[in-house]
Amino acid sequence: MQKVQTRKRIYNLIMALLIVLLETVVVSYVWVVYYNTELPKAYYFWGHVFISVVYMCVLLISSIMYGGLKIGSYRMMELLFSQVIATFMADVLFYAMVCMLAYHFPTPVPLIVVFFLQCFLIGSWIFLATTFYRGLFPPLDVLLIYDGRHKDLFVEKVKTRRHQFEIRESIQAGDDIEALYKRIDEHEAVMLWDLKTSVRNRLHKYCYENSKETYVMPKIMDIVLRGATTLHFFDTPLMLTKSAPLEFEQMFVKRFFDIIFAMILIILFSPFMLITALCIKLYDRGPVLYKQVRCTINNREFLIYKFRSMIEEAESDGVARLSSRNDVRITPVGRVIRKIRFDELPQLFNVLKGDMSFVGPRPERPEIIEKYKAAMPEFAYRTKVKAGLTGYAQVYGKYNTLPYDKLKLDLFYIENFSVWLDLRLIILTVKTVFSLESTEGISEGNTTALLKEDADE
Repeated sequence: MQKVQTRKRIYNLIMALLIVLLETVVVSYVWVVYYNTELPKAYYFWGHVFISVVYMCVLLISSIMYGGLKIGSYRMMELLFSQVIATFMADVLFYAMVCMLAYHFPTPVPLIVVFFLQCFLIGSWIFLATTFYRGLFPPLDVLLIYDGRHKDLFVEKVKTRRHQFEIRESIQAGDDIEALYKRIDEHEAVMLWDLKTSVRNRLHKYCYENSKETYVMPKIMDIVLRGATTLHFFDTPLMLTKSAPLEFEQMFVKRFFDIIFAMILIILFSPFMLITALCIKLYDRGPVLYKQVRCTINNREFLIYKFRSMIEEAESDGVARLSSRNDVRITPVGRVIRKIRFDELPQLFNVLKGDMSFVGPRPERPEIIEKYKAAMPEFAYRTKVKAGLTGYAQVYGKYNTLPYDKLKLDLFYIENFSVWLDLRLIILTVKTVFSLESTEGISEGNTTALLKEDADE
């Protein structure tokens, strides 16, 4: 199994270098032929090499960040979408560099033509690289050992990665651990889903001892411990879980950047906010803004600002509910601004006021928090930090992701906070904004993202 993984890594490395080099070559060509002539003092051979290397590094970093090079891990359309976004970001930075070197704004037309050529190269590369990958490396033969609920939901998620995993056998964990060991020996990889900690630990140890790839569904405290600080006061290692996730210096830096970026974005997006407000007002003459009580750090309530995307009195029955698929309450203007996330722009003022941060858990309504806490008391852990415009759950989850999964994603952010992680999530949000799946509503008839069997308890 280790040899197969090594071959996969080598293959992915070669394919990644290939597309990065191909894209760099076409950008280098337009640099040498056109943009170099626009400079006050033209560059020569080593100057061209330097510019090409800088572009290649920027493209490589952008591609890694957006996941555009993960052949075998993502579906073809996901790869295409990710790598095109990464290329666009690299090209924008390249054009900004050209402008600084030229002391004026050269026409971007040659670079736009190159961008479309890059998109063609990316599409061809993804098709060929993925086709060869799937021929060389068939899906992993997986044994699923499960307990608890929602196993079928998890299996459906795994089926969206048919090219990567094939669950050949599913077994419910029981008391006969030795029988499970024998089943593990017959498969390449094991997935452990919602098992009791004692059972999971024994099975995980066996898989580790026998070099089996093991995919484990973490529990809440697993994620908390993952973010703990390791201490070596003496010869017995300790793990420290801090009383507050963020240090004073971290909170100061986070607040400083919130204020600066909020002011910059309010200025930049003010024309779009004005147009959005006019469209809402002209459609039904109703109020432009929608104010709603949400919860932030320490469960403190505040009024969140959003552009109104639903009809007036959308909750006239007094029941708090999330929007559902094909929600009839959403106006035509609302559907558009929701898809492009313009309904969230007024929250920049919430960030400026200090109610929210740019990055953090999604602010929920008090009534919905109470419903979630009734099913899982740990949901309150999300309010250990300020609510955010974007966050780990918003980037890696969807609008209708199960609350328990959202909680785990948010806790991963809370327990692993860093300025770099904030920056990374903000950059990845650009990709999320254009992902339709991320705005998919909850099922019809539900008022929260809880499944009916959880909500009824």
